[in-house]
Amino acid sequence: MASAGVAPAGYKNSSSTSIGADKLQDHMNELKIRDDKEVEATIINGKGTETGHIIVTTTGGKNGQPKQTVSYMAERIVGQGSFGIVFQAKCLETGETVAIKKVLQDKRYKNRELQTMRLLDHPNVVALKHCFFSTTEKDELYLNLVLEYVPETVHRVVKHHNKMNQRMPLIYVKLYMYQICRALAYIHGSIGVCHRDIKPQNLLVNPHTHQLKLCDFGSAKVLVKGEPNISYICSRYYRAPELIFGATEYTTAIDIWSAGCVLAELMLGQPLFPGESGVDQLVEIIKVLGTPTREEIKCMNPNYTEFKFPQIKAHPWHKVQVFLHLLQCCKKIGHYWVTNWTFYLSGISQKDATGSC
Repeated sequence: MASAGVAPAGYKNSSSTSIGADKLQDHMNELKIRDDKEVEATIINGKGTETGHIIVTTTGGKNGQPKQTVSYMAERIVGQGSFGIVFQAKCLETGETVAIKKVLQDKRYKNRELQTMRLLDHPNVVALKHCFFSTTEKDELYLNLVLEYVPETVHRVVKHHNKMNQRMPLIYVKLYMYQICRALAYIHGSIGVCHRDIKPQNLLVNPHTHQLKLCDFGSAKVLVKGEPNISYICSRYYRAPELIFGATEYTTAIDIWSAGCVLAELMLGQPLFPGESGVDQLVEIIKVLGTPTREEIKCMNPNYTEFKFPQIKAHPWHKVQVFLHLLQCCKKIGHYWVTNWTFYLSGISQKDATGSC
């Protein structure tokens, strides 16, 4: 962990350039862990999201490693919400472009996203480079996660194809879904973490290599059997039925449901279940899968007693092309699912795309 400061307002670097990546190729962006001694580094006042703003921080200093000063120039905001803000920045020492996620931090507790990110190391998961704290004039504490920068999202890729009045080529649907499944197999099996917010906006894509990386672990959590969790989690269009029914004991299967919704969106060019509310979301699901039985509802939430649903038959499955190998991919990720030439076409090495999780 490191401290952060802000360079004088007049500081300029002649080598600074604005790096944008807003073009796609023609063929295609509640747990609280108590510990008030997470960091003992000095915290210096810093803002750091305005274009051209310089943030100075230090890295190293642990296990005999020398401390090094690192400076970042903020370039543009790439995302923001209730969680905080994400901005693109450039390391002035190396010229590397990074993404910095800045979130308000409760001084009494550790940040769960940081705890999770420190565990992750996988080609299909966005990498945490380092982190530092900064404060504002109001004495608010912010955690800054310095992440590898990936220029696009699956959400913007889908929008690009819609704008061109095209369906996404099936080869890219396969390639993206393979990598999504591989990322989920890793965080579920190797790390034991449920992401809880799988959606196209949280799937980053390099438009040149088509390598995909899962990002935003702000809602992620290790699910412990018998321990309750919040049910109001995951973005609505991708929310599993058990969450809509208010289940507090669920499994990583909710991520698989979300991934299935992403698959449908890649193929349709629009969300499969575009509900306008929680109830409407359930209606959209019933339109496709039919009315859930009493047993199915009890399985999703034993405490749910309201069974007033219209009786609707599910769409015949023989009319739907089901990619059963997607589920097999999550369980047996070592097997080839996408042909070798796919990786040659995409520019991703076979080792990176099919290596062990």
